Amino acid sequence: MESFSLILAIVVVTALAFDFTNGFHDTANAMATTISTGALRPKVAVALSAALNLVGAFLSVEVANTISKGLVDESGIRPEVIFAALVGAILWNLLTWLVGLPSSSSHALMGGLIGATVASAGFGAVHGDALVTKVLLPAVAAPVVAGVAALAGTRLSYVLGRRADGKAAEKGYRVGQIASAGLVSLAHGTNDAQKTMGVITLALVAGGAVAPDSDPPTWVILSAGLAIALGTYLGGWRIIRTMGKGLTDLAPQQGFAAQTSAATAILASSHLGFSLSTTHVVSGSVMGAGLGRKGGVVRWSTATRMLVAWALTLPAAALVGAGAEWLTGLGDWGTALVAVFLVASSAGIWLVSRRQVVDHTNVNEVEQPAGVVTTAIAAVTPPPTVSAASAAPADAEAGDPPVTFPAQATAPPAAATTEPTAPPAAAV
Repeated sequence: MESFSLILAIVVVTALAFDFTNGFHDTANAMATTISTGALRPKVAVALSAALNLVGAFLSVEVANTISKGLVDESGIRPEVIFAALVGAILWNLLTWLVGLPSSSSHALMGGLIGATVASAGFGAVHGDALVTKVLLPAVAAPVVAGVAALAGTRLSYVLGRRADGKAAEKGYRVGQIASAGLVSLAHGTNDAQKTMGVITLALVAGGAVAPDSDPPTWVILSAGLAIALGTYLGGWRIIRTMGKGLTDLAPQQGFAAQTSAATAILASSHLGFSLSTTHVVSGSVMGAGLGRKGGVVRWSTATRMLVAWALTLPAAALVGAGAEWLTGLGDWGTALVAVFLVASSAGIWLVSRRQVVDHTNVNEVEQPAGVVTTAIAAVTPPPTVSAASAAPADAEAGDPPVTFPAQATAPPAAATTEPTAPPAAAV
């Protein structure tokens, strides 16, 4: 190591802060379905996920090399550019966490890095081919592939489980969920922890601390793994609630199919060096699993909000990163101003979040009403084959009013989701 300046130290600390936010922002990717179905208690789930994230950080450096060597031109990057990129990524992570939206930490980082690089060295410093093939195309394809696989896996699990004992099958799927959730956590460590490794390595190259084209040093791998594991353990409960209960209602079979599909896609992308968004993959698999069960529905109002956040992530983080880079270009006082802005904004977001606390005690509570599309789908879903004295259908969404039936009722139970305007004739 030739030198380690103050600005380089600031960049490393800020990168680890981003890694920490990435951890609690993406905890939902691995454990939301496991928590929502009751396969694991919330605190146990996040502890398991944190440990496996740390292990996964040591399994590969392909994604780290994609960021440190392939996305932007190393020769035109100063440490201040990396700092500005991280500011944009951290603020986007915190804002989306505040509103409980599972947006992509990966794309926030990419957007911040691209915006800051363009502001510093122009568009020519961004490798467009790497951006398209290893970032944008996987962002579109991965959630679709994972969603289709989860849908097929869910339907297959229900077909195979028709003759199985109900309680025994459910117990088996819960065990499978725990195993698949652990696999997702391990995969997350092999993909997302490496992004911070890549950024730190890029900063070290830009600051002259390591030679160009170097792999991440061991201390970088260890510190990035620890930072993302700590963030994971604290748990991004707001996003866990959205992913586990706000998007759809999952049975253990669906949770197992969703997590297995997501883990497979993430591990494959890590092997190929694709900087994949684990959030996109898991969200796609959850929606696919929700639609894979007969009568299952997806809350499309929540899904639409997520898609809007996904579309805004890259440009929003890029704009903040470009603005921060412009300020750092004014000198040391500009860099200090950006640092103060980051700390003040982060503290403000945290204070706002304290007005309505979401933690492991209330993570499975759903406060939002069903959307219009969800209600319409439920209204035309054939009723399950249960006795007329049964309660509401098993796939009724949280917040729906209770439903009771007279002895000779023939109307579908879903019809009770619409409040009648007049009492039934039999009750007059």
